[in-house]
Amino acid sequence: MDDKVLLGHGSGGVMMRRIIDEVFFKAYETEELAQGNDAADLPLPQNGERLAYSTDSFVVTPQFFPGGDIGHLAICGTVNDVATSGAIPKYLSAAFILEEGYPIKDLQRICASMAKTAKEAGIHLVTGDTKVVNRGHGDGVFINTSGIGFIPKGRHLGGQFCKPGDKILVSGTLGDHGITIMSCREQLSFTTNLKSDAAPLNHMIQHVLEAAPDVRCFRDPTRGGLASTLNELAEQSGVNMEIEEDSVPIHDAVRGACDMLGYDVYQVANEGKMVCVVAPDEADAALKAMKEDPHGKDAAIIGEVQPKEEGHASRVTLRTGFGSTRILDMLVGEQLPRIC
Repeated sequence: MDDKVLLGHGSGGVMMRRIIDEVFFKAYETEELAQGNDAADLPLPQNGERLAYSTDSFVVTPQFFPGGDIGHLAICGTVNDVATSGAIPKYLSAAFILEEGYPIKDLQRICASMAKTAKEAGIHLVTGDTKVVNRGHGDGVFINTSGIGFIPKGRHLGGQFCKPGDKILVSGTLGDHGITIMSCREQLSFTTNLKSDAAPLNHMIQHVLEAAPDVRCFRDPTRGGLASTLNELAEQSGVNMEIEEDSVPIHDAVRGACDMLGYDVYQVANEGKMVCVVAPDEADAALKAMKEDPHGKDAAIIGEVQPKEEGHASRVTLRTGFGSTRILDMLVGEQLPRIC
């Protein structure tokens, strides 16, 4: 196998066949991918099930960081997007845009990470694509992943279903991923071993749905953080939302970094956390199910959905530890580019 990615690896010829066989097929080894066709032949859902489909592209820099890498992030991101609909993720595609000169050993490391994460999530990587661009016209590697899942009959989740009185949960500490990436770029050090929170959350979501069938919606607070996510949900449902500052789990290192750099921690990106809005009588059951999952041990009920005043736009407010309130706005612009 060659030591570096060359333009010939994207040519469609022998070199491309070699990188597919010796890197991608070797890493994933699924029956569907081994079909070797342009499109994977997959079974259709039955008995009233519906398909959930999502796609995302990943350009994070640096590509390797504490807690993960671009490949791990690509699997987690798409698995979580599919799972938020209540679907059971089944199949995944992966497309790579590689820069000429990229080390093969780094590509193999990324592929191994993707395979490990896909196995944890229980999803099969079944098709993909590879392109190579000239040296200096890329940034090593970009990855696009698309995911398909099956939504069980009768299950309907969405941001439009939130109702006054519903409880708002988050599955763990906020801002870990964004501050980890920022600290790697700026070579900042912290007294604690801060790392990215990127994780596949589909199993946790299914456990929550088993414990609390009246969940209104899930949403992963990635770019724009918790503030942007809650504003999106409030607008979709035509409601207000209020969260309690003292109830929101945040690592001290993350809070300190945000204070030092002037970031709003509620707008910092997460890649392994989930927001859940659930009927009030099932909130405790949903919280218990989250906490029993390895990725939800720091889960908390952080607030409540409230009615919107007639003639006013939906808003999200934060009640501080001093009893005052402030508006939580959506992120404007790009706080930290190439975070995922």
